[in-house]
Amino acid sequence: MPFALWLCVLVVYPAASLVFRLRYRHADRIPPAGGVLLVANHVSVLDPLGCARLVWDAGRVPHFLAKDALFRGLAGTILRAAGQFPVSRGSSTASSSVHAAKQALDAGAVVVIYPEGSVTRDPDWWPMQARTGVARLALSTDAVVLPVAQWGPQRVHDYHARKLHLRLRTPVEYRVGEPVDLSAQRADVRAGRALSPELLREVTDLVMTRVRDELGEVRGQTPPTAFHPRPSLRTLPGDAA
Repeated sequence: MPFALWLCVLVVYPAASLVFRLRYRHADRIPPAGGVLLVANHVSVLDPLGCARLVWDAGRVPHFLAKDALFRGLAGTILRAAGQFPVSRGSSTASSSVHAAKQALDAGAVVVIYPEGSVTRDPDWWPMQARTGVARLALSTDAVVLPVAQWGPQRVHDYHARKLHLRLRTPVEYRVGEPVDLSAQRADVRAGRALSPELLREVTDLVMTRVRDELGEVRGQTPPTAFHPRPSLRTLPGDAA
C-alpha cells in the first residue's frame, strides 16, 4: 500500500477506537476480494471514521467518494495519494470522479459512498432522498452492491443541533445487508437500455430502501415508507458523496 494510505490508517484507526465502541453485524458479507460498492446512510460528519474501520477490519481497503472541500492543502494531497476520490458537485469534474470510482471498482476495490450527499435532514435520522450517482456506479460495473446501516455517530456530533459531545467510546453499530440484486437492471443496460433519469432514480431508491431497512433492524424500529425530501439548496454544508 502507498505510504499515504498507511498514514491515514495510523490516524483513523486509533481515532475511531477512541471515539467509538464499534459493533459490527454481518461484516463477513463484505467479500474478501473483488469490487464492492458499499452504500451507507449518513448521520454525522464523523461517519467515515467508523465506516473506514468496518471495511479495514473486514480485511479490505476503503476508498471514499467525498466532498472536494476536504481535499485542500496537505490533507488533500494525502487523501488523493491514499486513493480517495474528491467530488465537486455541479462542476465539469464531477463526472471524472465517478469515472475514477468506476475504474477502482472494475479493478476490484471497495468504494464507499453516501448517496444522500450530506448528513440526513430527517429529524429522526432516517435517510433522506439520495442522489443518483450510486445507481450510475452500480449499473455500469459488476461490483457487489452492499447496503450498510450505521447508527451512533450522531451521538458524538449532532449535525442538526450543531453540537459536538466529547464522549469517548460511544456505542456505534454497523449492519451489512445482503447484496442488492441488480442483475435484471444490469442486463437491460447491457442490452442497450439508456441510463435514463427514471432508471437511475428507480435503482437509487431500491438500494436506499435496503439501507433504510437495515437501519430499521439496527434501531429496532419500523422505518418510514418514504424518504425525507432533500433541502432546496443546491449545495449544503457538510455535503459529501
